[in-house]
Amino acid sequence: MLANRQQCAALARSYIKPLVNQPSFNSARPAIGVWGSVYDQVAADMETFVRPLWGLAPMLAVDPANVDAAVFVAGIDQGTNPESECYWGDVGPIDQRMVEMAGLAYAWLIAPAAFRDPLSDEARGRAVRWLATINEYPPADNNWLFFRVLVNLALRNAGAPWSRQICIEDLDRLDEFHIGEGYYRDGEKHQIDWYNPMAFHYYGLLIAALAGDEFPEHTARFRARAHQFAQSHQYWFADDGSAIAHGRSMTYRMAQSAFWAACAYANEEVLPWGRIKQLLLANLRWWAEQPIQDRDGILSIGYAYPNALMSEGYNALGSPYWALKPFLVLALPDEHPFWQAQETRPVEHAGTERLLVESAGVVLQRSVGQAVMLTGGQDGQQHRGADAKYGGFAYSTAFGFSVPSDASQPERPEMSAADNSLSVSRDGLCWMRRGRITESGIRDSMAWGRWSPDDALSIESWLDFAGDGWHIRVHHIQSAHPLRLAESGFSVERSLLDSNHWQPSEAGGLIITPTARSGIVDLGARRAPELIHAAPNTNLLHPRSVFPRLVGHIGAGETWIGTAVYGSPGAEPGIVHPAISATMVRKLDIAGLVDSESILQAFVVEDGAALIR
Repeated sequence: MLANRQQCAALARSYIKPLVNQPSFNSARPAIGVWGSVYDQVAADMETFVRPLWGLAPMLAVDPANVDAAVFVAGIDQGTNPESECYWGDVGPIDQRMVEMAGLAYAWLIAPAAFRDPLSDEARGRAVRWLATINEYPPADNNWLFFRVLVNLALRNAGAPWSRQICIEDLDRLDEFHIGEGYYRDGEKHQIDWYNPMAFHYYGLLIAALAGDEFPEHTARFRARAHQFAQSHQYWFADDGSAIAHGRSMTYRMAQSAFWAACAYANEEVLPWGRIKQLLLANLRWWAEQPIQDRDGILSIGYAYPNALMSEGYNALGSPYWALKPFLVLALPDEHPFWQAQETRPVEHAGTERLLVESAGVVLQRSVGQAVMLTGGQDGQQHRGADAKYGGFAYSTAFGFSVPSDASQPERPEMSAADNSLSVSRDGLCWMRRGRITESGIRDSMAWGRWSPDDALSIESWLDFAGDGWHIRVHHIQSAHPLRLAESGFSVERSLLDSNHWQPSEAGGLIITPTARSGIVDLGARRAPELIHAAPNTNLLHPRSVFPRLVGHIGAGETWIGTAVYGSPGAEPGIVHPAISATMVRKLDIAGLVDSESILQAFVVEDGAALIR
């Protein structure tokens, strides 16, 4: 059970202790294995040393005797000393060391008595001089600007020279990334994902709590935007605490609930305290049940299990310890309203709740057993597996998403593992998966996006929920060439299948397992259903998975197709008939799919079992 501060602290220690107990952790550059990243090994070692501080510092802020911080004090001395063999190195432009400097700054700001004050005057002076070099080089023009602000605040609090002017410039630039409703793009790239709650809002609220007097106008905006963002962000979480897997950096795991911790730390009751507490602790409880630690207890790279396929080039072995960010709530005493509140759940409305977020270009729905995001997509090509992370149609807490096992063999659907997506081929051998989204947003009160990989092809897609478990997609395809099409639904765990798990028909197909249903229907009855056994370790939630898809052909020119997709967790016997919105009915009418309702009637309940015929 995880219900109070003491239990939360025990959970944090269970993640930190196995790492700190490694023999190599007696220096500033602990080596815990062999792994490559886009930054050098020294920076990777520093990352392994620093990131536990995101959980340890708040713990020691309230109870300095809780954990012995001597190894970290000694490491800070070694790592910032150019004469030490463990020196972390000089800082350069857009350097990973800037990222980890923020972790040191965080520890100095949250728990100076544990991590700053025990340093000798000489060691503290060296550390201050090393941290100050962050002002000599440009960081990445995105959420990294927060790192420089945090480091300067740590210098200020240490009584050292710092640059208020650089902080103002960085905060002004970060303001430019706000796009409305509390949502940010991450720099010039129109990337809208988990970096909103676990970076932009998290750091902004930290600054508001720690230095609101220095930057009153900026911090007032951070606080106001947190209130805006919270209203929709709660829809990213299912009642069991799981959160929607979407986009990059999923290996940071529990950082999903960091926003709620930052709200509590900044004393911002963006939702009732009981609701904030439930969202945060339920997420931590869900993650505590997942096999995310290796046999030494080290947090692995992966999502719901160790998985290198879904990682980013900037993930090193110490990277997953950003998962400790939500333990910021440990800096709050037991008397704080967050800890005193009773956890409360939202009141569900007739089985489902739907929310349209114009700024983010998504439609969110929370229903019994899951939360789902429909999106027109984003162009995230700088990230590994970007088409899977940003080009999918639907992202669910219950089904996750899948990444390719071998992108060099796209004609093999088990390798591409393109669930909840649309793929096209001009020759049947080379396939393109929906990914390079040229434009997206909300149109006709639905999620919308245009995919145009080249001048010879443009595909517009509209998506909307259609009741519990259902969503409808309509695609407008303009192609200079005939195309083969493959469109897919949600992945389910393969180990739970039985002999009757796959039920195909002329219109579509349905997968039934003891814990889930996943179906797909062609609203024009022109494509054939098939079951794809995805390559191992492609799905973020399940090491072995399957998903349904439709395959067919269209000619050159203009074509409209429509698809109904069903995904529901749990062992309920029936499937609720879809309830199509008026806006989607009009779109189906434009597409010439006005008879789609009769096709959807193929999903019925008979003798207590869900069938498709």
